[in-house]
Amino acid sequence: MVRILSVSAAAGLLLSLSACTSSDPRWARGETQYLGGLSNSDYSRARTQPEAGAQRADSGDSVSFWDGDGVKGPPRIEIRLSEQRAYFYKGDTLVGVSAISSGREGYASPTGSFRIVDKRKDHRSSIYGEFVDAVTGEVVQKDVDSRRDKPPKGAKYMGSPMPNFMRFAGGVGLHAGYLPGVPASHGCIRMPHFMSENFFNNVEIGTPVIVTN
Repeated sequence: MVRILSVSAAAGLLLSLSACTSSDPRWARGETQYLGGLSNSDYSRARTQPEAGAQRADSGDSVSFWDGDGVKGPPRIEIRLSEQRAYFYKGDTLVGVSAISSGREGYASPTGSFRIVDKRKDHRSSIYGEFVDAVTGEVVQKDVDSRRDKPPKGAKYMGSPMPNFMRFAGGVGLHAGYLPGVPASHGCIRMPHFMSENFFNNVEIGTPVIVTN
């Protein structure tokens, strides 16, 4: 009887570990260098008892995670549009994973191999934003395109804020922004604010950015 219970418990444990590893994007591709190459069981414990310095998203985001502080190696970003994920590597070590929101239909994010060409901590869009009262600053009209829309009398254009902007393809870059859970941007790669800060602080001009479908 004891042996039967032991086998049953072991099977349950294996199922539990399998479910955990298959559902987490950091393990889906066998990228066990994450968190310094922890075993699956160690990683399971780390999810509930993170190491000092590790940064996790709030409870509403089960994907985003940064553990790259102090890790050496040339930075590289991989963006996988079908997964709505961005992966940050230092050398061959995966040190960060971020949920993203890429370009919606009609504004597809570009795919290919790029490099970071510009970094701006406090950036605003020169194309998309809103018209605000020139005196009070109150919003007069939302969701405007400065190339097409003309401001009403007494109003001026105010570009949408794009904090921690990292340009890699024309006017397209990574930046902090709203993530509704689906592609929703005008082509840029939106990220949670704390992840955009980590990416911003760890990229440099020339950092490779690979975007795939």
